[in-house]
Amino acid sequence: MFKKRHLHFFLFILFFGLSSVLQATVIKGVVTDKTTKEPLIGATVQLVSTSQATLTNIDGEFELKTPQKGTYTIEVRYLGYLPEVQEIELANRSLALEIKLSPDNQLLEEVTVTGRQLRYSDAGILSAQKNSLVVQTGVSAQQIKRTQDSDASEVIRRIPGISIIDDKFVMIRGLSQRYNNVWINQGAVPSSEADSRAFSFDIIPSSQIDNMIIIKSAAPQYPADFTGGFIELTTKSIPDSNSLSISIGSNFNSETHFKQFLGGKRGPTDFLGFDNSLRPLHAGIHTKMNTYPENHSAINLLDNQLNNDWKIRKRHPLGDLKFNLAFNRVWRWDSEKEFGLLASANYSNSYKSYLNMENSLFGSYDQVNNHPVYLRQSKDNQYSQDVKLGMLLNLAYRFDSNHQLEFKNSFNQLGKDRYTEREGFDAQSNREKSMEYYYSARTIYNTQLAGKHTLNDNDLDWTLGYAFSNRNLPDRRRILLNDELESDRIGLTSGTDISREFTYLNEHIGSLNVNYNHKLPIKNINTDIRVGAYGEYRTRDYDTRLFYYNWNYGQNDLPKDFRYLPIVDELLQPNHYAYNQLYLQEQVNKLNDYRGKNTHLAGYLAWNIPLDKLTLYAGLRYEYSKMEVVSNTRAHQSSERSSYYTYNDLFPTLNISYNLNESHQFRLAYGRTINRPEFRELSPSVFYDFELASNVQGNSELEAALIDNIDLRYEFYPSPTELVSLSLFYKHFSNPIEWTYTVNGGTNLTYSYANAKAARNYGVELEIKKNLDFIGLPNLSLNFNGALIKSTVDFEKGSKERKRAMQGQSPYLINTGLFYTHPTLNFNAGVLYNRIGKRIVGVGRSVGTVGGESTSDIPNSYEMPRNSLDLSFGKSFKNFELKFYAKDVIANKVVFKQISESDTQKNRVDEVTKSYRPGRNFGFSIGYTFK
Repeated sequence: MFKKRHLHFFLFILFFGLSSVLQATVIKGVVTDKTTKEPLIGATVQLVSTSQATLTNIDGEFELKTPQKGTYTIEVRYLGYLPEVQEIELANRSLALEIKLSPDNQLLEEVTVTGRQLRYSDAGILSAQKNSLVVQTGVSAQQIKRTQDSDASEVIRRIPGISIIDDKFVMIRGLSQRYNNVWINQGAVPSSEADSRAFSFDIIPSSQIDNMIIIKSAAPQYPADFTGGFIELTTKSIPDSNSLSISIGSNFNSETHFKQFLGGKRGPTDFLGFDNSLRPLHAGIHTKMNTYPENHSAINLLDNQLNNDWKIRKRHPLGDLKFNLAFNRVWRWDSEKEFGLLASANYSNSYKSYLNMENSLFGSYDQVNNHPVYLRQSKDNQYSQDVKLGMLLNLAYRFDSNHQLEFKNSFNQLGKDRYTEREGFDAQSNREKSMEYYYSARTIYNTQLAGKHTLNDNDLDWTLGYAFSNRNLPDRRRILLNDELESDRIGLTSGTDISREFTYLNEHIGSLNVNYNHKLPIKNINTDIRVGAYGEYRTRDYDTRLFYYNWNYGQNDLPKDFRYLPIVDELLQPNHYAYNQLYLQEQVNKLNDYRGKNTHLAGYLAWNIPLDKLTLYAGLRYEYSKMEVVSNTRAHQSSERSSYYTYNDLFPTLNISYNLNESHQFRLAYGRTINRPEFRELSPSVFYDFELASNVQGNSELEAALIDNIDLRYEFYPSPTELVSLSLFYKHFSNPIEWTYTVNGGTNLTYSYANAKAARNYGVELEIKKNLDFIGLPNLSLNFNGALIKSTVDFEKGSKERKRAMQGQSPYLINTGLFYTHPTLNFNAGVLYNRIGKRIVGVGRSVGTVGGESTSDIPNSYEMPRNSLDLSFGKSFKNFELKFYAKDVIANKVVFKQISESDTQKNRVDEVTKSYRPGRNFGFSIGYTFK
């Protein structure tokens, strides 16, 4: 519900947005590359002899307001291009111009540029990549607009060597998400997940992103706790012009919103849910269960303090809803001073259903009876509804070309309602039917106060940041029915078969980052010394409470054969909630709660030495990290004990670049990095994962992994918007941390984290960004990136484990896109293709040996390759913009398998463990911009 202050803020935005429309006389235009016809973003456009100046936007467009009609001289400048000066006659209320700039091919011995580097364009990203001292790649807001990706997880998979797990977790160079590090606006962000070290990229709307850079070689100014890649996500800052933009759109999924029925008829799918979808926007849920005293053995459900409605409701969603509001305002006093305000709000409500989804797991092969053995076998129907809310408010003030302050704020929340129904067989061959209801809320808030200063040609920048993250699971409900008591019917077995669980995770991070670059000329060499410091303090609290529906096994007032009544429609009803019937009983287990504190301090010293065509960048980083994990030693009462994990490490780095000429260069890099365990991974906390049908537990004995990294790269820049690069990389791991499972009691699985002895990861990456005008297709451009990767994990001598690929490593990755842009017609289109090779998602186990040779394996679990094809179209009509897209057009099944790798086994397991149809997505949006 909107409050008055929200309405006032909206009216404030609307007032200033509409004020720019009321200007009487304007000069509009577009600035493009004369050869490639690509729009030039960030070009300076100025009316000579006046203070009127602006920068071109993401489409190369600009707008200047003039006080009166007359004759003016307009000058356009862009780095790397010849300036263009034109005399114009403004006789009407408006004038439209098309200005084409020619590249400046003259090679200059030395160029010193003072100003900001614009990274929201393809040219800006490539310029930053070319001039960087490290191996990096990235994606700009311009490319995001072409692909029409809706969130950061869709954006980042366009980057070379990147793959996505579960539509939100990033894998770089075949390494699992734990080997990456994420900063937003130069500040650390906490993990958004309760049970893994990972940042969930699906929570960041693409409209908030200015650019995303992936650092792939270690450097002293970056945290050492990354191996696959260090991800710098920058939200938008000072806008180029004033505007108010509104867009609304919808999405339709062929498996969720419409379904093919027998006989060829089509109709709406029955979408099952238990919530009204409004709860994702509410925050006051955390204290709900705290109203009950701890260790209270029984709670009367008639007190109405809990929602006891278990009914499943059918809905017919007609389509997803997406809404975006963006307000840009910039005040310029002269050629240097400017103040910018950027605010945006995003809302989406989407549905997803996976029907008849295989969800099984195999144990070791039965050699005697010659058949595979299920540890579980089931079919799932899963329905989820996601509601996302995102808000952004960024303020920036540029005093002059030497000083700038920024205050950036972003808030994102994702609420998910999910209902899963499962039927099948458990490891004891009992028929079972189970259900899970849950609502989860993930929230991330980031704020940074940052400054950039130039002092006597020396650069100083600093960032003071705070980040908050939580993941709350209030009232997760589970029901388990089986035929253990009577073989001919399914029902309740014990008082633990109906449960309600409440878990809450809150994490806070405060950080300070300072970097100073001092020019130090030595003879004729313009070297510079770089020093910096970083401090971070992080806390995490994780609390859980578990309740079971129980009854008196001797005498009770429940109906006869109540175990076999329809569980939701008849048994879980108010007339059966009483102490002598069904009551709620808490299973107190303080072992599952934990708190964490981490103090992290770092400092570095680096020296940049440019020697003609050769540049050496060497440095040393020191990091001190002290982590405290506070857990309980007794289940039934608070009995806190602290465990401490302290790390003191030095990390040397060396980056070498050699410029053959203005367009060709080589890079060679070495760096040592680290991968430290997280709070959750070191805690004894146990969480039941319904999708895995298993417990997840920490491992207090985990050790940090140390990694040595080597990169070799060739880069070719045919033009400011084109790139061809070829990269080779090699990584050696000591004590790599992996996600694995053990088998308890012969059938029950427990997933956890473990160190292997060592591992190696190496591969090759190819990236191409090329305009196709050289073959007579001037409006077409090609983006291609692919990777071939191989890895091997080593184990201690005598271990039952054998060498294999690293968990999560894909043998190959392919991302490619063909884009068409017609600047005159304001039309663009794109075709994008993605494929990821077979990768291990669950590590198996060797469970039997004869004469030292393995004879019985629980096979590794693999995600199998699939093809993904996306189409996008966009068309602008003055202030209107229409977008259409079709995603996952091929709609291959998502398939997971367990596959035996042992040559000594008589029979090999190659069985599907999980499969479902994700469906095709078709969507559109319509937007209007007030300028």
